[in-house]
Amino acid sequence: MIEEQILETGKDTREMTINMGPQHPSTHGVLRLELVLDGEMVKQCRPNIGYLHRCFEKYAESVEDYAKVIPYTDRMDYVSAMNQEHGYVIALERLLEVEVPERVEYMRVIVAELQRIASHLLGIGTFGLDLGAFTPFLYCFTEREKILSIFEKATGARLLYNYMAVGGLMRDIPKDFKSDTAEFVKTFRPKIKELNDLLSYNKIFIDRTAHIGILPKEVALNYAASGPVLRGSGVEWDLRKNDPYSIYDRFDFEIPVGKGEVGTLGDCWDRYIVRVREMEQSLRIIEQALDGMPDEGDVKEGIPKRIRPKEGEIYTRTETPRGELGYYIISDKGASPYRVKARAPSFVHLSMLPAISKGALIADMVAIVGSIDIVLGEVDR
Repeated sequence: MIEEQILETGKDTREMTINMGPQHPSTHGVLRLELVLDGEMVKQCRPNIGYLHRCFEKYAESVEDYAKVIPYTDRMDYVSAMNQEHGYVIALERLLEVEVPERVEYMRVIVAELQRIASHLLGIGTFGLDLGAFTPFLYCFTEREKILSIFEKATGARLLYNYMAVGGLMRDIPKDFKSDTAEFVKTFRPKIKELNDLLSYNKIFIDRTAHIGILPKEVALNYAASGPVLRGSGVEWDLRKNDPYSIYDRFDFEIPVGKGEVGTLGDCWDRYIVRVREMEQSLRIIEQALDGMPDEGDVKEGIPKRIRPKEGEIYTRTETPRGELGYYIISDKGASPYRVKARAPSFVHLSMLPAISKGALIADMVAIVGSIDIVLGEVDR
């Protein structure tokens, strides 16, 4: 009967096209996935973007001053704003050939790694929530709030900071910053073990994530994946090690990679566990930075009075919680950038969703989207 329908209509009537989003909670934002289904199996997935219109690049080109772009970088990946700022100020410092004070470099690394942990806690907590695990979400957010409280003392804000400046920082850290950060490192390390016992090695969680959304190493490289998504496929690549910036070459830390421990190499569980283990490595970096940071120094002494880069162009890349963030800036000697382009990892990773979702079940799509940990402000710039 089905074969007769196909001959008459010229198409397989068993297929059904449905929309997942743009309001679906697992998308973590305004993303629409157009799914072609055969029963509950996904035959094709087409991501549709354009519901957010962040317009970062055009804003950056229209402001009166290079420094005024920094608040807009916060709003691309709004859950790792410090890392967004870090990449932008590094690009301008290289274009201007500005020397950054030693103390500022250490402070930047500390807040960047705290932000990495906070971002991963959000990604891990909401990933568990997507799959029905509510308690780990509360555990993760409790720890994330401690980091945000440290940031609030230092910057006055809990989400969007405008803290890093070209050549320095907007303000010095408070007196209890080092002690608060050291206390967080001490108390958070055992919490990672609790998270692993509660979620990472939970049988139901493993059943929902192992062998699902497999991203082979070759496919990851062909799509230019980076960050935990690339490392989850077994590729040991981290810009902090492989192409160091700031003072990351001074620190001793490891690059966690997926190994297919409970499923297939490059599956959702591998991408998840890389983020968990990265938090441990960030703690190591923070400890070393706290020990090495000079106690004295003006965080504003390296900030130029006027930012007028010479004519030219620059591309810099940094390792954010979601992967390689690149800024390409063209200067025409003016007070504002002639052109700005951001290479956002979330946009790259969303583009490979059709490749890793083919053959999945509808229920698995929730896990796959959560495992690539996208932020729509980066996607729809």
